[in-house]
Amino acid sequence: MTEICRQRRRLLGASVATMALAGLPSLSFASRATPKVLSFYNRHTGETGRAEFWRDGGVVEAGAEALDPLLRDHRQNEVAAIDRRLYHLVSALTERLEFRGDIHVISGYRSDKTNEMLAARSGGVAKKSYHTRAMAVDIALPGIALEQVRDAALALGLGGVGYYPRSGFLHVDTGPVRRW
Repeated sequence: MTEICRQRRRLLGASVATMALAGLPSLSFASRATPKVLSFYNRHTGETGRAEFWRDGGVVEAGAEALDPLLRDHRQNEVAAIDRRLYHLVSALTERLEFRGDIHVISGYRSDKTNEMLAARSGGVAKKSYHTRAMAVDIALPGIALEQVRDAALALGLGGVGYYPRSGFLHVDTGPVRRW
């Protein structure tokens, strides 16, 4: 191998490592040009929405803003700007599973008030939940086994993955890579 090839490999490796450390999905040149669209169905409100949140290598802010209310705290009717990396994570998950339907939202953003109320009811709710930072969503993909969704989310390695088979949903967040 020539010295130029070695330098190119080191540069490529450093670039991939930098993207991984930044917590951003690794995007190939082809996927940078491919528009990314998400469709959500909120099980609590019955609302549906579909929007393009990514195009030409950047966030389509109007599309992301159109999705944010679908992940709002429905108990307090509070909308937060969802971490745009979470939309990438969910998109990467649906692409990996070749899922084309509405992503069922069980819980997205939670206000501190809602999170405290849920934590008082159940020991399974984190007091410092990523939901309160608009960095987490609990979802189900109808027609795809929850175990398969979990395995795909773990394979992505883009954040936290919580598996709740009794409740029928998967938690994903853009925090550190971990599982429970």
